Parts: sequence; C-alpha cells; structure tokens
Amino acid sequence: MRGREDPFYGIFALRLREILHKADLDLEKLQEVRLRSGRPVLLQYGGREYSVMQDGTLTASAAEGICISGEELEETLEYVSGYSMYAFDEEMKQGFLTVPGGHRVGVAGKLVIENGRIQCIRHISCANIRLSHQICGCADTVIRYLVNDGTLCHTLIISPPRCGKTTLLRDLIRQISNGTPWLAGMTVGVIDERSELAGAYLGEAQNDLGMRTDVLEGAPKAEGMMMLLRSMSPQVIAVDEIGSDADSYALENVFYCGCKLIATAHGTSLEDIRRKPLFQRMAQEQMFERYIVLEGNPAGKVKEILDGQGNCLYYKAG
Repeated sequence: MRGREDPFYGIFALRLREILHKADLDLEKLQEVRLRSGRPVLLQYGGREYSVMQDGTLTASAAEGICISGEELEETLEYVSGYSMYAFDEEMKQGFLTVPGGHRVGVAGKLVIENGRIQCIRHISCANIRLSHQICGCADTVIRYLVNDGTLCHTLIISPPRCGKTTLLRDLIRQISNGTPWLAGMTVGVIDERSELAGAYLGEAQNDLGMRTDVLEGAPKAEGMMMLLRSMSPQVIAVDEIGSDADSYALENVFYCGCKLIATAHGTSLEDIRRKPLFQRMAQEQMFERYIVLEGNPAGKVKEILDGQGNCLYYKAG
C-alpha cells in the first residue's frame, strides 16, 4: 500500500512524515520504524535494516541517515496519543499503544513504580512502531496439514522473532473460524494480550479474524484462557507467544477439556522447543499434534511441518 493519504503517516512528527512520504514506501514491506531520541531513524523494510536520508532515499548506512530529536519524538507521541498520553496510562503500563490500523507503538523510558507495580512510563526516549500486516491467504499452504480426518490438531507455531508467526496465526484463526474445504467453521476464542491479533483500536478490531471468533483483549494469557473456557465455550483457543510458567496450568486445561489449541512460541526448531521446561512434558506426551517451524526471509516462510512425534509432513527446501 502506498500513498500520502494512508493514516499510518499521520502518527509521525511533521519533518519525519514528509521524509517518509518522499521515500514512497511500500507499507506491505515495512515491518517497523524505530525512533530513538538523538539517534538515526531505523526501518525494517523487506527483511533488511535501513536508515532514511533527508531526500527520502533509503541507505544501509545508519551514519548517513537522519536523526530524530527529543522534541520530534515527543511530537510523534502526541500524534500517537491524540495529544493525551495520560489518558492512555493503563495501556502504557504494558509498554505500548495501539493506533488505527492495528499498528503497535512500543515505548521505553522511565518506569514509575509504586508498591512494586508499574504505574506508568514517563520521559520516553524510544519508540518502536510495528506495523500490523494482515495477509489473508498466507495460511493456505499449511491449513490442510493441521486437519486429520476432519478434526483440527493441537498446533504450535515455532518461530524466531520477526519471522511472521503472528501474521500466520492471524490467518489461521480467520480460516478456522470461517471454515475451509478441509474443515468446517469452528468457534474460536482469541486471547489478544497485546492487541496484535485483532489489532483493536478503541475496542474495534482492525483485522479480520473470522465470523465465529470471540476476542478477549488485554488479558494475560493464563487468565484469559481460563476465562474463555468458562464463559464462551470455544471449540478452539488461539494465543500468541506462550512460554511462561504461568501458562502451564491453563494450557493443560485447554488440552484436556476437548478444546483445540493453536499457539505460537519463540524458537528455532522442535529440538529447541523440547529443551524449554514448559514444553518438555508436552512434547514427551505429544500433546501438540502438529508443529509449524518458520524461518528467516520472507516473514512467514514455512520451513517444515511436523507431527506430534516429530515426523516431517512438509518441508520447504531453500
């Protein structure tokens, strides 16, 4: 998507906005924009890191790119928050804001802590704008491997950071919810702790997660899974980035209650996942029936699909 009218550009300070306009970026290839006070503006674009020059030219040399001042970072945050950062203090406790389009603006600065709990973030010196990319159809290759005799399999997507696991999970949710030639539509409960899957803005989903999907936004994963099991009777629960000890009890409840689980976790391979304490027993007991392993460039590239025993069902060379 190109064009000066795209609302994405409106969250940046005016000088940076004009420079990004000159760059004529293809937003489908833009993954993130990192802003650090007094440092070069860095873009993840097409799987590579670039800085941007005054005339809009992208350069691999950060030393040649423009820097953003503290005042311009503050101006950007004012646009992000609609001139009311204090109104978003609750959301900011998680370290990010969600803006129209479902894009997420992560921030870093000084934490204000009272009684051991984060109250807010002040003196923000860094911002990371991560673009939300809905790629409808990106799960077409894998969906049929997740169905066995008409039944959806418990599935774990394994991926290093920034390799498209959330994008793939989002499209799997949509397809499972709407139904496919291999699977009748199912009721899906989504725990969207960081508002990345639905990309909700002011409670309204910016991404299409399907006609039979219920979203619990902002809930911690463990509590969210238990709430959905009690209240919404989902046939499938979808959750992004499991891995903490707190997730263990809720995950086992999902496995043993007849509800299917589609989840993601950071890792480079099935062997890598099996070394992590949370997943050791799950792997030994073959609780996950399918593993999807992603790799490198482009984001969302499927390296292999394995069954619960680790047998390869699909492999993409190169």
